[in-house]
Amino acid sequence: MAHKLKIVAVSGGLQRPSRTLALVEQLLEGLTDALPAEARLIQLGDIVPKFGSVLQRKHLPAEVESHLRDIETADLLLVASPIYRGSYTGLFKHLFDFVHHESLIDVPVLLAATGGSDRHALAIDHQLRPLFSFFQAHTLPIGVYATDKEFDDYRVASASLQARIDLAVERALPVLRQRARGAAAVSVLSLA
Repeated sequence: MAHKLKIVAVSGGLQRPSRTLALVEQLLEGLTDALPAEARLIQLGDIVPKFGSVLQRKHLPAEVESHLRDIETADLLLVASPIYRGSYTGLFKHLFDFVHHESLIDVPVLLAATGGSDRHALAIDHQLRPLFSFFQAHTLPIGVYATDKEFDDYRVASASLQARIDLAVERALPVLRQRARGAAAVSVLSLA
């Protein structure tokens, strides 16, 4: 039996509608169209009231704990945040402060971000990548950054952005296929 990949996407936008969410959904669609996968989407704006003032994981409600377990057991994480003043949002970071520091070792992470202008494009490499390096995750080399002008009515409208999304998905697929083969081999060995 083939291992069905678990892709967990975290959209760090707090508002709705959200360009960040539109970007995440487009990336997630590309990944799940290419490979059979179970997809989970965590929208930060929906859960902030449930964890925003909590300081210790043991005090989190069951719903947030369930989301954290999804993050910690993902075969691939897709994370995106709007960029404000050169960095991801504080509540995005607060969510990942609850993630166990050893749970993401070698987990592939596809990074994405949105911002008002090109001035924030390096936030993927200077902010998001170091956060997931702390977790010893395997950040994929191609991230996707999108500016406001690449959306129309909160939908991807730029051919250039769509090309970057397609490239990120294309480059993620070999990593995911390898992870699926590894999980299938472990499954066969455990049945023996």
